Amino acid sequence: MTNQQRVAYEGTLAETTMFPGDKGDIISGYMARPLGSGPYPGVIVIHEVFGLVRHTKELVRKFAAEGYIAIAPDLYYREGPGDPETVSTAVRQTGGIPDSRVIGDLEGCVTALRSIATCNGKIGCIGHCSGGRQTLLFACNTQNRAAAVNCYGGRVVTDELTPKQPKPVIDMVAKLSCPLLGLFGQSDANPSPEHVARLEQELKKHQKKYEFKSYPPDTGHGFFADYRPSYRQESAVDGWQRIFDFFSRNLK
Repeated sequence: MTNQQRVAYEGTLAETTMFPGDKGDIISGYMARPLGSGPYPGVIVIHEVFGLVRHTKELVRKFAAEGYIAIAPDLYYREGPGDPETVSTAVRQTGGIPDSRVIGDLEGCVTALRSIATCNGKIGCIGHCSGGRQTLLFACNTQNRAAAVNCYGGRVVTDELTPKQPKPVIDMVAKLSCPLLGLFGQSDANPSPEHVARLEQELKKHQKKYEFKSYPPDTGHGFFADYRPSYRQESAVDGWQRIFDFFSRNLK
């Protein structure tokens, strides 16, 4: 067995984790990281409106396999415990969770990621559905982000304000602190193509660095969700390539 080519070692660790969130509250999350000396960038993965379901955990492991330390916080942790579907339904019935709490929990994610010895300190964030909105919300209310990916985040443009969500995210764009990648479906109703155009107008107005891609009319909301009928393989494959290219340029 002379001149045998050795296969490079690959390994990841994935586990439930606990860390301080908003106002020091201890919350839960799911983290995965490469087993190596690094340094590796960090990525916060914000779950959809359905909560921290198996699909979100799969995304966390996907990022770890690509060389990122990834964490998905359970933004509904305080409303649990219980089945994610039951908890998320209860959250929606009470009008969602406060934007201020979301920002505090995501700042806690940044601290948790940077506390890992193999993290390079650069942190990105990605979210789908309500998580896409919260990704943009966070990017407009922190200086601790190097890149943000908004996957069809709804209610960025809205007149439906509540005490928990008192200000439209579209009105926060002037404070966006990092490059933004936006991925949308042309048949989506929330965000609609008109909402996407309005967001792009605001980004241009404030001279923000961004990249947008809207996929063909057969693509609507939830096209990355391969466990639902809304999944569109061609759009999702292209979207993942754009996501990894974007994070590589801005985080590595």
